[in-house]
Amino acid sequence: MKRTLLAAGLALAATTAVAAPEKYILDASHSQVLFSYNHLGYSTTWGMFSGFEGEIMFDQEDPAASSVNVSMPLMSMFTGWEEREAHLMSDDFFGAAEGELVTFVSTGIEVTGEQTALITGDLTMNGVTKSVVLDAQLNAAGEHPMAKKPWAGFNATTTVKRTDFEVGAFAPFVGDEVQVQISLEAMKAE
Repeated sequence: MKRTLLAAGLALAATTAVAAPEKYILDASHSQVLFSYNHLGYSTTWGMFSGFEGEIMFDQEDPAASSVNVSMPLMSMFTGWEEREAHLMSDDFFGAAEGELVTFVSTGIEVTGEQTALITGDLTMNGVTKSVVLDAQLNAAGEHPMAKKPWAGFNATTTVKRTDFEVGAFAPFVGDEVQVQISLEAMKAE
């Protein structure tokens, strides 16, 4: 009897499909990071990063089993004013070189609702790595109406401190806290 139950259990395990995360590649043309900070109490200054690369291992059935690994070129920063961008890339802030990347690698996902999660990960910027938490939302997942393949879209927010990443020039007059908004799309890898 025990052998029959064991054989039946093994047969069931062998035929039951176990869902696993599927690889999705970021759509750089529809993925951006917006950031803003307080300037001397007079205004809010905005900027944007684009040119993402990376992947999401997306498990729609068990989102906590998903992971994120993305990067973007620091030099893709756009603030709408060339002199500001040049100053941000100077030694006062990033001292950036061509090819320098900002990266985020998830270390854990806590599902908080049907479409929401807190994604903890390592953010590396300016040679410094710190743990940050993204408050994320799944916007949509399904067949893309034009590409006719699986697609997913996400939004996320977080706040980081410039001084944590050694780009804190002029703090606290220029705000140390930077509000970050992320919106991205990803397509299932072939």
